[in-house]
Amino acid sequence: MNKKHVVILAVGTSVLLFGFQAINKQLHLLQSPGVVIEDYVEPDYDLGSGHIDSLIPYPDVGKGERTPFDLWRYGGKGKSSFETPELPMSWNEWLAFNEKQKPELMADVRKYMDSRYDFNGEIHEGKTMSGGQKPIMKGPITRLPKGFSSYEELAKLSANEIKQKDLFPFKPLAHPLSTTAHMVFPDNWNQAHPEHIRIDMDHDYPVEYLPEFPPPMFLTTHKELGDVTNGREVTIANYYEIFNGLITPEQMEGLKELLRPTPTTWFNHTPHRVTKEPSAGVSCFSCHVNGHTNGAFELGPDSRPNLARLRVGTPTMRGNYNLMQLSSKRSIRSMDHFAEVEEYFDGDPGMQQHIGPRSQQRSVTNRMGDFNAILDFAPAPKLNAMGDLIPEKSTKQELWGQKLFRGKAKCASCHYGPAFVDDYMHDLKVERFYVGRPEGPIKTFPLRGIKDTPPYLHDDRLPTLDDATEFFNLVLELKLTKDEKDAITAYMMCL
Repeated sequence: MNKKHVVILAVGTSVLLFGFQAINKQLHLLQSPGVVIEDYVEPDYDLGSGHIDSLIPYPDVGKGERTPFDLWRYGGKGKSSFETPELPMSWNEWLAFNEKQKPELMADVRKYMDSRYDFNGEIHEGKTMSGGQKPIMKGPITRLPKGFSSYEELAKLSANEIKQKDLFPFKPLAHPLSTTAHMVFPDNWNQAHPEHIRIDMDHDYPVEYLPEFPPPMFLTTHKELGDVTNGREVTIANYYEIFNGLITPEQMEGLKELLRPTPTTWFNHTPHRVTKEPSAGVSCFSCHVNGHTNGAFELGPDSRPNLARLRVGTPTMRGNYNLMQLSSKRSIRSMDHFAEVEEYFDGDPGMQQHIGPRSQQRSVTNRMGDFNAILDFAPAPKLNAMGDLIPEKSTKQELWGQKLFRGKAKCASCHYGPAFVDDYMHDLKVERFYVGRPEGPIKTFPLRGIKDTPPYLHDDRLPTLDDATEFFNLVLELKLTKDEKDAITAYMMCL
């Protein structure tokens, strides 16, 4: 071997050593690839027709484009988890597109809702919500499948029979326009606050079947006052006059923030909006009016794509001091956390950079939670200190309903304690009754004050308490008689 070869060999060894060291350094920085099972075959986990292979892929639709009303039949991934602040067209084109589509869409929404419900206007005579101004609507008004004359007849069938014959009357209720989605306010709110009238759609429920407006507000710290608002809607303009001398300075600051409008994904001052004119946005109390609810609905921010997000009605804030679960699909465990977590009501903090600041500092959300923590349930004159009916104040039907609630009907398995709630999430596996995407665990909602918060279930699919009783009788296969169901409904109106 000559000198030249020795030099080349030495250089080559040096290069090899340098390369190995470089690779070694990269291994310190890079994660090794994960394991992939070859020839993987996924079991259906007993999901049956709810498995992804049995569902329809979500349609490829853009902002503002119509979506199917039966989105429970669809499943899968979307293109992206992230929203953009750009409209698919100019503002003038967007306005014209929505103003043209809205009448057609709402005509179809009304037709669809009429196919599911009989909004006949019947009331429970002598029964009103806590403010005393609005009657409690009578049901059930969910339409039975053709060929059935009663829910008792339908309940004789098994879950599989109902599914195979497509007879389930309580299928999920979708947001009528899931591509744009966002909050939809009821007509009575829009009349008082026309800045929130949408160019693309309106609410799909008659106001008779929604909570009273404005609702009373009750404070844990001032029960002697009853409704502290005296029939007024609390606003940024009058809150100081109403609450000065009643609540602490910290709670006053928290209430101000609950009332202060801020920009959201679709209600704001930019062209990326669903109102004809720019607006300051919405506040917490735009939906949770007077710390309660006006029946507005949105999409839960928990999932993507938008078409997979479940419709959610606005729950009341009353009695939140006694709750540990503060989100329908996620374990949000404190009121101050809840006040800060729903960025733009869509779970999309990226939109903040484009539309404007909304994020609250922890000290501020603590104060918002502090006011939330003194919002009380409405009085329940027929309940004693332990939450039992007072016999002298109750009818035989109500007392029977209490017995059924705690026994045969199994309601108290999930609804007990001072708020009539177990603070757990439950999967009712309702897809046993229809072909569709499983909705998974949903939090249990408190039944204390339940007569004030129609419609029911997380997605508003149950217009009245009677519908809710029928739903659980069918889904839990309880085999209750009509008289037993009526007694349970009468009992719930006492809570």
